[in-house]
Amino acid sequence: MNLSGKTACVTGASRGIGKEIAAMLAKAGAYVIGTATSEPGASSITEALSDSGQGRGAILNLSNKASIDAFLDECKAQDAMPDILVNNAGITRDNLAIRMKADEWQDVIDTDLTGPFYLTQGCLRHMMKARWGRIVSVGSIVGEIGNPGQMNYCAAKAGMIGMSKALAREIASRNVTVNVVAPGFIDTDMTSILDEDLKNELLSTIPLARMGSTQDIAKAVCYLVDADYVTGQTLHVNGGMAMV
Repeated sequence: MNLSGKTACVTGASRGIGKEIAAMLAKAGAYVIGTATSEPGASSITEALSDSGQGRGAILNLSNKASIDAFLDECKAQDAMPDILVNNAGITRDNLAIRMKADEWQDVIDTDLTGPFYLTQGCLRHMMKARWGRIVSVGSIVGEIGNPGQMNYCAAKAGMIGMSKALAREIASRNVTVNVVAPGFIDTDMTSILDEDLKNELLSTIPLARMGSTQDIAKAVCYLVDADYVTGQTLHVNGGMAMV
């Protein structure tokens, strides 16, 4: 995969899956703009990309449309509109449905679904004019199979799949592909806090008997960036935990 001359945006790139995706795209030659919600996070991205390739960190709050608009204006001003967009950033606010507060629902929908919509929308004109673009969103297996205590997160990730399929049909004629990578349980700082009994219980449901790595997800994203004839698809990377 040679991405020389392409600009990629990876949201939530300061750690975990996003950091790995940004590094792989940079190594393939892309100029990568990785986003974080804070200045320290953006600075850490710039430092990481200086080691793995070329690019920089930027501040972006996906729950705030003004922040998205400002980020896109900055990209335009620097002649660095994304040819490749990876919607990776997301949050969780877990609670049982009967106890879920309005802000717990809305915060997740705003950050995990509405924000990616506005950011994707803002990148479309550039990609369509160039007649080349790649949009890959990081979903979750729970968007397909559900998960107790994550009604908000499951709704957002299911919505991302539907949104991506609709958009894929709209812009395929402009050689812009739109796909989703749906991870299962991945070894990140979010899963590291789980106690050993719960981890063992989870592992018993995975035929490959291990959690996935951030590299597993980054490789799947890079495959979809490189693929010319794949669009409107959800690539499940879950070790066989769910075969959908």
